[in-house]
Amino acid sequence: MKSSRGNAVVVGVFFILAAVAAIAALALYQPVLGDPEYVLGAGADTQVLLGGFLEVVLAVSCIGTAVTIYPVIRRHAPSAALGYVAGRLLEAAVICVGIVATLAVVTLRQDRAAGVEGTADDGALVAVAHGLVAVHDWTFLVGPGLVIGLNSLVLAAVVHRAHLVPRAITVLGLVGGPLVLASSTLVLLGFYEQVSPVAMAAAIPVTAWEMSLAVYLIVKGYRTPPQPSGPTAVTASPRPVTLPA
Repeated sequence: MKSSRGNAVVVGVFFILAAVAAIAALALYQPVLGDPEYVLGAGADTQVLLGGFLEVVLAVSCIGTAVTIYPVIRRHAPSAALGYVAGRLLEAAVICVGIVATLAVVTLRQDRAAGVEGTADDGALVAVAHGLVAVHDWTFLVGPGLVIGLNSLVLAAVVHRAHLVPRAITVLGLVGGPLVLASSTLVLLGFYEQVSPVAMAAAIPVTAWEMSLAVYLIVKGYRTPPQPSGPTAVTASPRPVTLPA
C-alpha cells in the first residue's frame, strides 16, 4: 500500500514537472523562435540554452510518467500500458529533435560572431535558421500535439476502466485527448495556425486532465478499485459436514 502511494506521488510530480518545463522552455526560446535573424544579432544564448535544458527535463519527465505508472496500469490493461510507454518514448524523441534544431541556431550565431572560417554569408545563415526554427515548430506540433493526444486517450481509458481516479478526471482525458489530436490534425492540414485562439482552446481540456490527475495522485493517491458484488461476487466456501462415525 505504501509503495503504491509513493508511486502515485512520483507520477504526479513528473506530470507537473513536464508542464512547468514545457511552458518555461517555450518562453525562454522566444528570442530564437520569434526572430530567425537571431543569428545576425548579439543573441541571448544563455537564455536559449537554458530553454534547451528545460526541454530535456520535459522529455525525461514524459518518459518518467510512463515508466512509473506502467506497473500500476499493466495490471488492468497490459497491452495499453505498453502502448502508453511506447507513445511517451516517441513523444520524448520528437521533443529532442526540436531541442537539437533550436540549439543549432545558437551555434550558427556563435560561429558567425567568432568569425569561424567557412561560415556562410548572412543571407544563407538566416535561411538555415528559418529552416531549423521550422523543424522545431513541426516537432512542437507532432510531439505535444498529435502524439500527446493519443497518449492522453490511452492513459485516460485505462485509468477510467480501472477506477484509479474519480470519473470526472478521466472524462477530461477521454475528451481532451481526441480534441487536441483533432485540433493538431487541422493545424497540420492548414485550417488554422498552431499558435491561435482555436488551438489554445482545444488544448485546455488535455491540460486540465494532466494537472487534475497529477494533483489527485499527489494528494490522494490511487483509488482502491471497487470489489465485485452481486452474482459475480466470490462467496465463501461452505464448511465441510462431518458425519458421525
